[in-house]
Amino acid sequence: MGATASGQVTVGEPGTARIAVDLLGGDHAPAVVVDGALRACQADPALHLLLVGPLEAADAVLAALPPGDQARISTLPIAPGDPVDSWVESGVRSAVLAVAQGAADAVLSAGNTGATVTSAALGLGRRPGVRRPPLAAVLPTRAGRLLLLDVGSSVDPDEETVAMHARLGSAYAKVVHGVDEPRVGLLTIGTERGKGDRLRRALPARLAGLDLPGGGRYVGLVEGNDVVTGAIADVVVTDGFTGNVLLKGLETAYAEIGSPHPEIPARAALLLGVEGTVVVCHGAASGPDLAAGIAFAAQLHRQAAVAAMAEMIETQRGAS
Repeated sequence: MGATASGQVTVGEPGTARIAVDLLGGDHAPAVVVDGALRACQADPALHLLLVGPLEAADAVLAALPPGDQARISTLPIAPGDPVDSWVESGVRSAVLAVAQGAADAVLSAGNTGATVTSAALGLGRRPGVRRPPLAAVLPTRAGRLLLLDVGSSVDPDEETVAMHARLGSAYAKVVHGVDEPRVGLLTIGTERGKGDRLRRALPARLAGLDLPGGGRYVGLVEGNDVVTGAIADVVVTDGFTGNVLLKGLETAYAEIGSPHPEIPARAALLLGVEGTVVVCHGAASGPDLAAGIAFAAQLHRQAAVAAMAEMIETQRGAS
């Protein structure tokens, strides 16, 4: 399931998916989120949406749907308040709470990354051993696709945090992408021994000694050009600052000159390491981008991907 070059969402596996959508998240919310929610709902007849935000914004989605489809939309009103930041952030907090309480299966937000990560960590809880849940983005490459993490959650991680992110990324590549023995690389400024800052110089030995889930294996240092080609690694780990800079640069390049695989939504990332499915979209995401993000969240729920990743990591840790 994903978005085509024209912005249409293609429907994949059957099964109901209930997605809590933060109507207040994003640079152009709620209008662009309403557009994305409507596109996603029209494309997937098994999709149910819980629209969290101003009632008038939710009403716009209902008004655009045929009467027979309106039953697939429910609302969780958030009234404007003071200060505005508190009102906006209450949208994602309420969406996360809906998942925690069983009213929704997954969350989609294009709001503030910090608020989303904090809300998910507090509202859903973190998986054992995860101190800083990372954001993982799927990037189109010349060879196919690649998972990049972290892309904005942990800007100054320590060695243990990056090591956990490597485990999470390897499990993701195996469960979601079906990659046997995922290749995990470390992003740095050069592949020569000793290149990079203190963290990058210390990590190779740490990563080389990891027993990665899904049969994953550490393949060494990679550079930015290796992320574009996708020939060396299936998963690339880095700190959230560097990952976010790289991600936004690639997003702009794809928008200007075209993506090698337009069907891969580059503006949606999965928050790994929390007890639930949380998809975060870029604040500047368009309606088609958000529709693809909602479809991605539905796909992950239908695959039971988050639970499968957690089980794989726990089984691997127990055996080591």
